[in-house]
Amino acid sequence: MHVLVTGAAGMIGRKLIQRIADEPQLFGHPVTRLTEHDIVRPETPETANFAVETVGGDLAEPAIASKTLADRPDLIFHLAAVVSGEAEADFEKGYAANLDGTRNLLEAVRAAGDRYQPRFVFSSSIAVFGAPLPDRIPDDFFCTPLTSYGTQKAVGELLLSDYTRRGILDGIGIRLPTICVRPGAPNKAATGFFSNIIREPLAGKEAVLPVDESVRHWFASPRSAVGFLVHAATLDTASVGPRRNLNMPGVSATVAEQIEALRAVAGDRVVELIRRERDPQIERLVGGWARDFAPERALELGFRADRSFEEIVRVHVEDEHGGEVGSR
Repeated sequence: MHVLVTGAAGMIGRKLIQRIADEPQLFGHPVTRLTEHDIVRPETPETANFAVETVGGDLAEPAIASKTLADRPDLIFHLAAVVSGEAEADFEKGYAANLDGTRNLLEAVRAAGDRYQPRFVFSSSIAVFGAPLPDRIPDDFFCTPLTSYGTQKAVGELLLSDYTRRGILDGIGIRLPTICVRPGAPNKAATGFFSNIIREPLAGKEAVLPVDESVRHWFASPRSAVGFLVHAATLDTASVGPRRNLNMPGVSATVAEQIEALRAVAGDRVVELIRRERDPQIERLVGGWARDFAPERALELGFRADRSFEEIVRVHVEDEHGGEVGSR
């Protein structure tokens, strides 16, 4: 099996590729070849026992999309994207990466020939929903994004459904919760502070909390996100039907509950590294974000997420700190 991962240098891309390298039978057929795509050169996993090729360049350029699809991979994970805050700040860059890049990749699949119909897993987002929102969002709630990023992802979902309907590919879109705790340095995502207030204190650094502790949001760990992608790749899509985009399961938690989960795992000294500094602009953004979901379709189809926010913190400690935290 030949697998392609776009956005391979990103956090989720790296973790997905490492899991494929560690479990080459993950998809029911042995992975014999992996193509990694990103604008920057992604790392090749040392444990891979199959051929790994890297393709660089911007998918917003049709020639790069065609080059990336040249050898007709059997399974495509399309993760390449500009994150929410950056897409909002740079209108042209957001549409080029998140919409043009997706359309070019889909068109490259179509150009590859009638007998080529790969599984295409599209990484979407709960940003496709916008206020006014119910306290708990059901599967049949309509998409009314209030950001450029959410709009770009919503258009990508529509394209995925239409290319699937026409038999060009076998697509499934997964609307990821906010992924927390993201390892590494802070990024430009508007939701970044949710990770910052956990990750930085666990590393012995101060973190700024820009919103009230009553703010509630929808989360999943990076480990769960990779699990969603893998399950989407192996799912019998006949059971999904024509509605190919799914709300993923997650954990609904307030900032206060996040902090108490951090306290339960790492103690008071770590929690004391969180500094409150309200930011009215971020608070306005947060007011339009989804707080909770009832993802019944995804659960019925076998998708599973973390059971609590404390579990999300413990996953981060296990995966990024070797299972240990500093003195409590």
